[in-house]
Amino acid sequence: MRRDTFLKSLAALAAAGSLPLTAHAATNLKMMIPANPGGGWDGTARALGKALIDAKVADTVQYDNKGGAAGIIGLAQFVNANKGDANALLMTGAVMVGGIITGKPQVSLDKATPIARITSEYNVFVVPANSPLKTMKDVVDQMKKDPGSVKWGGGSRGSTEHICASMLAGKVGVDPKRVNYVAFRGGGEATAAILGGNITVGGSGLSEFAQYIAAGKMRAIGVTAEKRLPGSSIPTMKEQGYDVVLGNWRGVYGAPGITPAQRAALTELVVKATQSKSWQESLEKNAWTPALLTGKAFGDYVDAEFSSLRGIMHLSGMV
Repeated sequence: MRRDTFLKSLAALAAAGSLPLTAHAATNLKMMIPANPGGGWDGTARALGKALIDAKVADTVQYDNKGGAAGIIGLAQFVNANKGDANALLMTGAVMVGGIITGKPQVSLDKATPIARITSEYNVFVVPANSPLKTMKDVVDQMKKDPGSVKWGGGSRGSTEHICASMLAGKVGVDPKRVNYVAFRGGGEATAAILGGNITVGGSGLSEFAQYIAAGKMRAIGVTAEKRLPGSSIPTMKEQGYDVVLGNWRGVYGAPGITPAQRAALTELVVKATQSKSWQESLEKNAWTPALLTGKAFGDYVDAEFSSLRGIMHLSGMV
């Protein structure tokens, strides 16, 4: 077959959506990160982008940070600006689900296209190294005396750390509505507030706090996992007598209006990226739990998360 005839055949197959998935591989991807730099979404998105390049399924990945409102601002911009764009990805997760439940925005996740869940992470609670509160029991005792005097800090309203703080209050007999929660647009801002002593307790994934814990600038006082994280001495909330267990998943969505073939191709890119050495190194470095889930199963999982978190948040007095 002549080269020009072959290329015309490829073009026709592509237009018909009949090419093998690998032939659809985008070389220049766009990644919307609906948070400011320095947080969990930012770190996960950039690690995935590096893995996509290292796996040789993308030549470049362009990042766009748009923080605020638990990712809802970035979600709206992504949906409105990328309809039908098979090269666009949105980083998302449980935090956005919580934000949508509380914020009830016009643009929800159902406007975008589910691609894959990639990680799960549990919240670690920390206090500044010089805090007079040394343990979670100290925090709880102070909260019982004066709920407003304990400033909890983390992601946007409705984030998993916000939900966990409200859950803890309810478990120890404090009205969850009295939880003094300070929301930040990104993990970098929250970290600065913790280090500056502007909040009492900070919450996020271990990856965001690990270097400060190791340097003795923060003290970890609890993690919301069922059991201690691998290689970590941080006590779980449960073993300290507080039945607060909640994971924080992260994943990616595609643009609205892409075809089934384009969705399958994007999914294949992400799956290949998660099989790369680069991604495995990121999982280990950040203490992320691999949690790959794709296709209809992922869409169904997100629907179930909306139902589950809505129930938890209602019981916690947040909605």
